[in-house]
Amino acid sequence: MYCPSHFVENDPAALGALIDANNFAVLVSSVDGQAFATHLPFLYRPQSALLCAHMARANPHWQALVEQSDDVLVIFQGPHEYVSPTWYGEPGVPTWNYAAAHVYGSFELIGDPAAHREVLEALTAHHEAGNSPPWQADFQAPLIAGMLHATVAFNIRIRSIEGKFKLSQNRPLADRTRVVEALEARGGDNALGVARLMRERQ
Repeated sequence: MYCPSHFVENDPAALGALIDANNFAVLVSSVDGQAFATHLPFLYRPQSALLCAHMARANPHWQALVEQSDDVLVIFQGPHEYVSPTWYGEPGVPTWNYAAAHVYGSFELIGDPAAHREVLEALTAHHEAGNSPPWQADFQAPLIAGMLHATVAFNIRIRSIEGKFKLSQNRPLADRTRVVEALEARGGDNALGVARLMRERQ
């Protein structure tokens, strides 16, 4: 990822927060010599340096990943928003502010049925945390048992994480303040998310 030095984000806490808050990511590698991407929710386990996920057994992506030794790439996209030069006090050009994390690592298929189920349970618990009561899978039920068999679970063993938080760090403080205020006035999840990240870094 092209990342000028003033946009580099290496703080593990900031990167972990971005991944956790935006865990529906893009797994990228190659299948039959062509670039191939699968969109999946991931569970980040920093203590084990792992990303955990599952995909449909019918998806050819996992079969190709089992056979390759190259690193895979998982792209996590945080908030992003257009920035108008009319918000600057000094001359400028249109741009886009955003936060993203690229995770590089190796693919590991989970063959153990209990570990496979644990990944599904953990992902479900993560996404059901806001529901009352949270939905829980009955793995003895025919529907759930069939769905379990129709998926494969896997880990991405993390080799490195690249973070890019492009948040107007190359602009004077007065311009950054004007951008934050304009984004907050615009509203919406992306604009407010970018504004929040910018305020955290002022």
